[in-house]
Amino acid sequence: MSEQQTSKSGIKSFPLNYWVVIMMEFFERGSYYGMMSILSVYMTDQLSYTKESVGVIKSVIQPMLYILPILSGAIGDRFGYKRILTFAFIFLGLGYFLTSQTTEYAMVFGSLIIMAVGAGAFKPMISGTIARSTNESNSTLGFGIFYWSINLGAFLFPLILVPYIKNTFGWQYVMMASAIATASMLIPTFLIYKEPKRPESTKTLAEVLKGAVMVLTDIKFIGLIVIYSGFWILYFQMFDSVLWYVQKYVDATSLNNFVNGALGGIGINMNWKFDVEHVTVINAGTIIFLQLLVSNIVKHTKALPTMIAGIAMGTIGMAILAINTNIWVFMLGITIFSIGEMTAHPKFISYVGLIAPEDKKALYLGYSFLYGVIGSSVGALLGAFLYVHFVDNLNQPSTLWIIFSMIGVVTIIGLLLYNKFVSHQRPGQNS
Repeated sequence: MSEQQTSKSGIKSFPLNYWVVIMMEFFERGSYYGMMSILSVYMTDQLSYTKESVGVIKSVIQPMLYILPILSGAIGDRFGYKRILTFAFIFLGLGYFLTSQTTEYAMVFGSLIIMAVGAGAFKPMISGTIARSTNESNSTLGFGIFYWSINLGAFLFPLILVPYIKNTFGWQYVMMASAIATASMLIPTFLIYKEPKRPESTKTLAEVLKGAVMVLTDIKFIGLIVIYSGFWILYFQMFDSVLWYVQKYVDATSLNNFVNGALGGIGINMNWKFDVEHVTVINAGTIIFLQLLVSNIVKHTKALPTMIAGIAMGTIGMAILAINTNIWVFMLGITIFSIGEMTAHPKFISYVGLIAPEDKKALYLGYSFLYGVIGSSVGALLGAFLYVHFVDNLNQPSTLWIIFSMIGVVTIIGLLLYNKFVSHQRPGQNS
């Protein structure tokens, strides 16, 4: 950063490169969550796939988004962010486009893998650019805007674009829109984006893999990750079981009448209808509007007890879904779950930073993402098979949510035991 830039304050302190990648993040996340808000239902209802086969696809592509950034980050540091961003947007656009053009299972699977490779390459280039576009005085604000852009994309695309495109042109055109949105980011990549200054020392892929082995053999740390993953098994149902449940069971008539009545009162007649994509809207919208409040409430609380409290809230939210199929009850459950998510997860990152060995904090924080690998892979398969058994076969949707709530309870118990017997010991102290 120049001396002129560092003398500025607030949003004026960020260089053009920062705002370029914020725009990229908004369109990439909007495209991803726009597709994910309907993908499971699209594959079962429009393509006639079994829910189990959808679970297999999800259990592969979602973990890739958490694993690949480690490799792509190392590659970007050595060969340049601009090259990797170009690669990422080409693969994202191609993956979404191919997904929209085919109905055959293997081809859709392969197309989504291409998309996931692009998304995995994209992630560290954006966070790396932001890290190199901010300094100690403005990094908190800078990353705050970054996380806001993620949820804003996840909120607006499913709220506005997805229902319009789906109902006007067809479900597959949602993926086409995602292809256009991500491929168009090649323009600012070529014309505006500036290559950040390379770090003085970069890691080779061999060093990255060595670091992975070091972390994966730390039993105490991996134990924490495995326990915490239980909560993320619940989270990933937002894009699978919850969507199937909404489509078949949730009666949204009262909400539709309320919204259309309110819109009619101000002269807007659009016959609005709650649909599966709006589940993502509830989750992202809750985070957008309440994250600052929740963060202020818990900013001085201890990390692990706050994590447990957040997961308890998420578990309660999931249990609420078992009460009945009323839309207001459903929305309450998803909202409470989302508050639990925004309470627990920032504290998890903070806790990892606290317990990691002093000389390996960056390494441990880099691998803390493993919760997503376990949560998404297990959640996708488990959710699909449980849904088929308890909902499709036995017509007992409440049982499904009770089982998931029990997973949340087991997670809470696991963290309580970890807090009592392990938390006073630092990872990296294995005998």
